Amino acid sequence: MEDGEVPRQPPKPSPAPDEQSVAKANEAIAIRPKRGRLTLLSRRIYNALLYHSQRQGVDEPVYKLALSELIGDARFNSNNTELLKSHLRDMQATTIEWSTSGAGLKRWVSSQLLGTVTIEEQGRGRPCTITWRYPEEIRERLVKPHQYTRVLLEISGQMRSYPAAVLYEIGARYLSSPSRLSMREDVLWWAAVLTGRSDITEVDYRFLKRDVISKALAEIDALCEDFSLELIEHKRGRRIEEIQFRVLPKLQQRLGAADDPSRNVFDLELVGKLIALGLKQDEAQDLYATTDEGQLRGTLEHVEQRLRSQSLPTLKSPAAYFKDALKKGYAGVKGTIEIPETAPALGHARPVTASSGADRMHRIRELWDNDRMQKAKSLYQEMPEAMQAEMRSRFEADRLGQIAAPIARAWRRDGPASRIAATTFHRWLAQVTWPEEPSDRVLLDFALAQGVAGM
Repeated sequence: MEDGEVPRQPPKPSPAPDEQSVAKANEAIAIRPKRGRLTLLSRRIYNALLYHSQRQGVDEPVYKLALSELIGDARFNSNNTELLKSHLRDMQATTIEWSTSGAGLKRWVSSQLLGTVTIEEQGRGRPCTITWRYPEEIRERLVKPHQYTRVLLEISGQMRSYPAAVLYEIGARYLSSPSRLSMREDVLWWAAVLTGRSDITEVDYRFLKRDVISKALAEIDALCEDFSLELIEHKRGRRIEEIQFRVLPKLQQRLGAADDPSRNVFDLELVGKLIALGLKQDEAQDLYATTDEGQLRGTLEHVEQRLRSQSLPTLKSPAAYFKDALKKGYAGVKGTIEIPETAPALGHARPVTASSGADRMHRIRELWDNDRMQKAKSLYQEMPEAMQAEMRSRFEADRLGQIAAPIARAWRRDGPASRIAATTFHRWLAQVTWPEEPSDRVLLDFALAQGVAGM
């Protein structure tokens, strides 16, 4: 096959979502970039590309895929190919180092993370495709690694922050090791690995632990069913010089509700709107990873309404106003939002309507549904064991065949005690317990009782 030629062999049929795992070379898990920066989305894209590369085989120097399939497997949501291209450029601009030794030979390789990428838009009615290649020096070690860790795309795609995505893969790597202890490295090394940044030259460990490590550990504990991680600190005198992590298998699941799995999709369109306000791409992605998505949308809607206002002074910095609005909760559940006099470039305070009537009713309905789900959860816990068993059997007969494979698998293993499956079960139980649709009057009465009618 000549250089640059697209492989002729069509890819194999896609497996079910719960079978999508990539054999990720151990060297590619804790990547410390020497140049450039990696993000959560670039890591997701990289894993998805690697998954399809391994299915197409190490003998293929160029790999090809429908762009829509990549978008699905990387768990993000947008038709904006420009933002996708920016993440591909990030990977091409990121320099990594590979070191191996054995039989008297030591080898050091400095390479790009990703080689040439081509996106072809073939016209109306024809699929958009993406082709890519890896630097030749590391291609075989990526596509057919000798030492690797199985990374499930479904679980990896649930992580909402870059540090949590890295720690999930590290945890998966050391889960099966006898000591279950990760590598032990200095604080600066971990800061670069957990943030994906190459420009870190000094670190205040207190802030790294508070803002990066602790949040990532909490995210792993909430979203990963197989293990949690424990931070181990190594001191020299009173100063913490090195850290590592201990992998703690989860032998028994605690009762708890998980987020709707659809929220684990990386909404690139929402990130694009934040960038359009004037936020930098990295800042927008960090906000998305660490902030409730509903809160982001509500604040964005408030800022867009403020920008459309003809009676208020023009905003000098929509991005600054957005961050201030997000911090102060302008998109809360109040009937009107008072713009404080201290807000930058806003002029005099005056009320701005939070949302339209239809939006308010939609939000009240969401709150009503969540309230019913919590009541159903309490109802189930109060049932006798025989009635609980009957409800579980009905759920399995009615819904189990319709839900996503990872959720179904979690249900079969742990039942309502599963973090992932509990929400689906309790939502179903609420629907069968109170099947009637609420009228607008019922919703408004509920909103009045909850104190949110004027939102």
